[in-house]
Amino acid sequence: MHLVPEHEDTPAMTAAPQARSGRRRGLRVTGLVAASALALAGCQGQVSNGFMPQSISDSGDRVTNLWVGSWIAVLGVGVITWGLMLYAAIRFRRRKGDEALPVQLRYNVPVELLYTIIPVFMVAVFFYYTARDEAALTDVSQTPDVTISVVGKQWSWDFNYVDSNVYDTGVHTNLTGEEGARENMPVLYLPVNKRVEFVLNARDVIHSFWVPAFMTKLDMIPGKTNRLQIVPSQTGEFQGKCAELCGTYHAEMLFMVKIVSQEEYDQHMADLEEIGQTGQIPVDASREEMVEGDAELIPEPARSGSN
Repeated sequence: MHLVPEHEDTPAMTAAPQARSGRRRGLRVTGLVAASALALAGCQGQVSNGFMPQSISDSGDRVTNLWVGSWIAVLGVGVITWGLMLYAAIRFRRRKGDEALPVQLRYNVPVELLYTIIPVFMVAVFFYYTARDEAALTDVSQTPDVTISVVGKQWSWDFNYVDSNVYDTGVHTNLTGEEGARENMPVLYLPVNKRVEFVLNARDVIHSFWVPAFMTKLDMIPGKTNRLQIVPSQTGEFQGKCAELCGTYHAEMLFMVKIVSQEEYDQHMADLEEIGQTGQIPVDASREEMVEGDAELIPEPARSGSN
């Protein structure tokens, strides 16, 4: 009888586990590749805009370009970092026969300068492009084609169409889960391809004017006046909402945006006038007293109301 010592492996004992381990690794890799392919297939056609929603405004295009450019830079840094990590793991791995620990403390001044200067340079570049685009997004120096005073209130919206001297007012959208609940939310009409200036105020607490398809939002602060200019570039209906937690029914502080032709916009202004919604809802009728300089930014008809 031949006895095999416990510490000695025979080919028959080692081949099978190695084969099974290889097959398991192969299956895992295949599964990962298949899952990645499926995920990418679901996102087909969106890589060019960084998987962001389709923009419907001039500001949205700028935000998309900043987003895509940032991801290209970050992925480039990631590839370099992952490559260096992989190189270090392979180059300095423990080899057969190594008994002593490697050097635990070692200085390399050029490398240390490299990973200090490069991050500072990257942050400076990101800051430059972010500041540049932020300045463009908040620029209100151009003369708008349409001016709309928007007032946020718990938990709905008032819209003063300043140029047409008409208004629309809303109540909070009670989402009961039943059909037709959304039909009662206020609707903001905008003419396509026209520069619209929104004069933003809050009547009670901090709100935020947000139309996700515009890819731009701006806070509405009691006593203060913020302004935002947008050029809608596509007709259709789009969801708007408050983006600042403002109380119990914040989730139901919704409105719809209808971007229409100039003719349809003019017709809606005439319809509001016909049903008696002429004049302007007073913006300064709020909990907080308006700051003097900010009060002057509100168009005169809407400042104290004219209806």
